Amino acid sequence: MKLGTPLSDTAVRVMLLGAGELGKEVAIELQRLGCEVIAVDRYPNAPAMQVAHRSHVIPMTDAQVLNGVILAEAPHIIVPEIEAIATEVLADIEAAGMARVVPTARAVQLTMNREGIRKLAAEDLGLPTSPYAFAGSAGELAAGAETVGYPCFVKPVMSSSGKGQSFVESADQIADAWTYAQESGRVAGARVIVEGRIDFDFEITLLTVRSRGADGETCTDFCAPIGHRQIKGDYVESWQPQAMSAAALASAQAIAAKVTDALGGYGVFGVELFVKGDQVWFSEVSPRPHDTGLVTLASQTLSEFALHARAILGLPVDVTQREPAASAVIYGGLEAQGVAFDGVAEALSVPTADLRLFGKPEAFERRRMGVATARGADVDEARDRARQAAGRVKVVRT
Repeated sequence: MKLGTPLSDTAVRVMLLGAGELGKEVAIELQRLGCEVIAVDRYPNAPAMQVAHRSHVIPMTDAQVLNGVILAEAPHIIVPEIEAIATEVLADIEAAGMARVVPTARAVQLTMNREGIRKLAAEDLGLPTSPYAFAGSAGELAAGAETVGYPCFVKPVMSSSGKGQSFVESADQIADAWTYAQESGRVAGARVIVEGRIDFDFEITLLTVRSRGADGETCTDFCAPIGHRQIKGDYVESWQPQAMSAAALASAQAIAAKVTDALGGYGVFGVELFVKGDQVWFSEVSPRPHDTGLVTLASQTLSEFALHARAILGLPVDVTQREPAASAVIYGGLEAQGVAFDGVAEALSVPTADLRLFGKPEAFERRRMGVATARGADVDEARDRARQAAGRVKVVRT
């Protein structure tokens, strides 16, 4: 693909469907390579909108409205960044040859819904997963929980960052779990997945990059495994590399290759896996950069965002890790609009520390408003520095 000049007839136009903090970093990397970027989201002044050439605020689950924006902008490439999208529109656009969907429209449809990707992984590909069942009512959820056993996890099939997720220890918690999933998922009235708990040592994100090699053939590369800590399904810190046995790493890479080969297309995939000793189980996959991968802003020669931009444009990639690094989330801690940040200088005085303040227009108690990254001689030092830096930043009302 020839790369042209933004805002001219030669421009390569890329539309981001979802304009959060991850989309913002992708937009910046695409613009560094001369692309014209259009950011679309359901609320105004989203992070990626602040750096895009143009932006649109629309209900992205409305097929007619979404189709209208795509037809008006005529992008060459469409990059979905969130789950709540009228994916049938993308399938039609791709089938008509009007734009390329990253990685593919089919992959987006499968991974936007936990039901689709779990059935692909477990039933079609035969990958090891936790026991699971799907439910469309509180009664079906209760039956599914009995099948997989307690304790278990209940998640909306369309959600991210732990939204709508519950840890259920007994049958008397089922009704609340069902209600919470319905209130907090991306789409009202959606089904849920109930998963049995796996006894694992740690969870990783294996960033898997599918790109076009010099010979025109598809190449699959793996970044060093990323470890992370979650609270209620939402990541609070991540680090790279996560130490693991050679056998477990080989198994993780084989699982990631299988699932991403089945999805097809080019770009970064965030493959989530559970690890215990040499055993590995598939959990989920996102066909885009992953929130835990924010650590790669400090750890790798090319961040996951630069890798995604290069891969979808057909350019060479490099997954080399430079040194151990970590990231720690900065939460809103309050509910307010147009907030300010105190302690930035103090945070940046921590050795090797850096910050990304996302620019979200509104803060919530548990909304990610920024992230601190830091490097170290080893992962422990990097984690300590990242936590120190994040802890010094305070979100305040103006």
